[in-house]
Amino acid sequence: MSDEKENNRGVFLEIEEKWQERWESSGIFRTEIDDKREKFYCLEMFPYPSSKLHMGHLRNYSIGDALARFKRMQGFNVLYPMGYDAFGLPAENAAMKHGIKPHKWTFDNIKTIKGQQKRMGLSYDWGREVITCREDYYKWNQWIFLKLLEKGLVYKKEAPVNWCPKCRTVLANEQVHEGKCWRCSSPIEEKKLSQWFIKITAYADELLEDLKKLKDWPERVKVMQENWIGKSSGVEINFPVKGKKENIRIFTTRPDTIYGVTFMVLSPEHPLALSLTTDERKDEVKRFIEKVKKETTKERTEGKEKEGVFTGAYAINPLTNEDIPIFIANFVLYSYGTGAVMAVPAHDSRDFDFAKKYGIGIKQVIYPEESKGELKEAFEGEGTLKNSGEFTGMKSSEAINKIIDRIESMGIGKRAVHYKLRDWLISRQRYWGTPIPVVYCDKCGIVPVKEEELPVKLPEDVNFSEGGNPLETSSLFISTKCPVCGGDARRETDTMDTFFDSSWYFLRYCSPTEEAGPFRKDDVNYWMPVDQYIGGIEHAVMHLLYARFFTKALRDLGMLNFDEPFTKLLTQGMVVKDGAKMSKSLGNVVDPDEIINVYGADTARMFILFTASPEKELEWSDRGVKGMFRFLRRVYSLFKGYSETHSCLETHLNKNPGFNESYIVSRTNLAIKRVTDFISGSRFNLAIGEIMAFTGEIGNFVNEENKAEGAVCYALRNLALLLAPFAPHLAEEAWSIMGNDAFISTAEWPEYKEELVNEKVMFKREMVRNLVEDINKVVELSGIKKPEKIRIIIADEWKRRVARAIRGMELSKKNMHVIMKKALKENVEPEAAARLVQKYIKDPSRLHKIILSSDEEGETIKENLQGKFERDKVELVIEKEGESGEKKAAGSLPGKPAIIIEGGGKN
Repeated sequence: MSDEKENNRGVFLEIEEKWQERWESSGIFRTEIDDKREKFYCLEMFPYPSSKLHMGHLRNYSIGDALARFKRMQGFNVLYPMGYDAFGLPAENAAMKHGIKPHKWTFDNIKTIKGQQKRMGLSYDWGREVITCREDYYKWNQWIFLKLLEKGLVYKKEAPVNWCPKCRTVLANEQVHEGKCWRCSSPIEEKKLSQWFIKITAYADELLEDLKKLKDWPERVKVMQENWIGKSSGVEINFPVKGKKENIRIFTTRPDTIYGVTFMVLSPEHPLALSLTTDERKDEVKRFIEKVKKETTKERTEGKEKEGVFTGAYAINPLTNEDIPIFIANFVLYSYGTGAVMAVPAHDSRDFDFAKKYGIGIKQVIYPEESKGELKEAFEGEGTLKNSGEFTGMKSSEAINKIIDRIESMGIGKRAVHYKLRDWLISRQRYWGTPIPVVYCDKCGIVPVKEEELPVKLPEDVNFSEGGNPLETSSLFISTKCPVCGGDARRETDTMDTFFDSSWYFLRYCSPTEEAGPFRKDDVNYWMPVDQYIGGIEHAVMHLLYARFFTKALRDLGMLNFDEPFTKLLTQGMVVKDGAKMSKSLGNVVDPDEIINVYGADTARMFILFTASPEKELEWSDRGVKGMFRFLRRVYSLFKGYSETHSCLETHLNKNPGFNESYIVSRTNLAIKRVTDFISGSRFNLAIGEIMAFTGEIGNFVNEENKAEGAVCYALRNLALLLAPFAPHLAEEAWSIMGNDAFISTAEWPEYKEELVNEKVMFKREMVRNLVEDINKVVELSGIKKPEKIRIIIADEWKRRVARAIRGMELSKKNMHVIMKKALKENVEPEAAARLVQKYIKDPSRLHKIILSSDEEGETIKENLQGKFERDKVELVIEKEGESGEKKAAGSLPGKPAIIIEGGGKN
């Protein structure tokens, strides 16, 4: 590695530093509105500056930058910004642990990350940088909060939360591990706190329906959002509690199973859970409820065993008048539906398992067409109703609406739509976030801060050592005056969830310096929506859902005129090493800085984009990195070496090119077409693979001492252009070596010119190359050390006539009769024709699009191979099949001659 490192320091690192300085000083990536050009907004999810970048970031940015550079060269007006999602708990933890202020910790990390991003050569418009912890950003968080409050989309209410008594803060469900705080391992408590919510449920239907508009989003992301919103249409039914005035209201999408209800289940948080419990059962029920409070939502609904306790109370089925035992169980959540369910174990697998465990009766009321005898598992499909009163004999699909009609006519329930989606809790009891802009006045109540007083700034006189919310330690922050009456008031000490910051940052990029509002309407209506958004699948629900909600809410506030923020979404796969996700605990982390220091940024970018398609998992390979480095060294040597003896500033192509010149011009245009198509489809790995193959072709062409200088220059100039999105530093250097003064980054993307592609020449070159490979294989298999004569046997003309006749037909056994009918029109012997056709059916790739005459095929082989074999003192004999007399001659096909090797000295 040391030799490679020194070579790289002497070449690639100098090249990269040179061009990064020139890009920055020239400002070529700055972007302004230009109505004369089509816009393209390319965006990666901005990073949280917790430490240095990892390989996942490097992959994300390599994808975005390649696409941005490609679109820029295609003539699009490209917006490609970067910023930092800078609020969050890790900064506060660092302050508590190391005694460093969150502001300093955050901006030190931003400086480090930004330096890494610049070393990668990313073509961001740095003049649009957004940092969410700066006052000029979070001021507009507060402004948007107030606008949503005015519109009735923000409210405050008491809600049960996970509370850590030691840290004195609310924890998200994901921050509770086995009933303990993830940070201090203290047992968590359930606590009711007055919290701020955003009414995202007001947009539930539109968020769900508009998923259909997102044609260029991964299907699994849309499914995840659909499931998260969880729209269910059904009926709400009141089940009376026996001996009491209360009713238990349930929601179900399967009223056709109501005659099979054998028990009821309440969530532990249900208001009736204790009040309807009998005295003799109360102690056991209380113990169970306390136990469940320590479980997370995920544990209760997914992994943990279903557990419950009998309350001693009974409900009454309003359609059968049967008494139904009431249980409390851990798998029912008060936050979903009504917090109570009618349990039908015969037709719900979860209820079935619970009934078996606690010895509860199972009553089947829906039967499949073919009865399966006694139930061994729940039957959850559709069928015919039995034991269902007046509805017996109906199909379940028909019975659903009939039973709902009956329930509504009895006045015991009504049709309803429920969602899994809950309103967004944004209150956080921590310092490093956006202060919520309201005050509490004993006289006026909750009062919004006036807009002209924004931003409500984070104070610096806070104490991070006492635990809990540091804002509560700042008397200067807490004590204020009421905006309405002018009396003493107290500021809100909760700060906003940092998802608030990331729900509209992409709009701020459009007007990063705007002081009159969060952004200018004309700017966002020009740039938005984002044409390509790139980020991890882990953000598929929360961030993307909140961003979609913000866009719709701001639209309804008259601030923008579009419905969805991101037209196309790419979720890149993870970077893994040794079969596992890169992790410090596993010791398999690769430092991006180390790779760039040794091999250069272009090598890192090229390896990452070549090794796997963007959405797939990428397996890290040190060997692969070295291989890509060697490839780029060859590219550099190719440009450097050719420019020393030729001038490529002007490209002169002959009007009547020879075979070799025509081939390299044709190959260049095919490379342009393929690379363009691959990048357009985000198949960067295939694009780079084509560039590598094309580079090899140019190298071979140059090594063969071809004199077609104009064609070589044409190929090299286009190679540099094709390389520019992936290895921009090397491409700039190559462009400069060829005598260009302007940046390749702003050059025009090459245009595919079909008229310059000579398909016959391409075929001939490919045929000769395949023939050489076949000769080498035959030599190897024959064991002949030194061939003396190589006989090439060209297929007869009758085979060529048949091949031309059946070209374009479906080559399959079932179509044999039709193919033979066409072949026999060429006046050929039926048995021979059948053998030929069967060969093509067995391997359709043998039937080429271009079929040369036997004379032309022979001349092409002679012209390209005669000199080569003469130099090797090998006699080349070209024969026609009918004149050969060799048995192997019958195996020849148009474009694939038979080969016979003669010589001595066998192994």
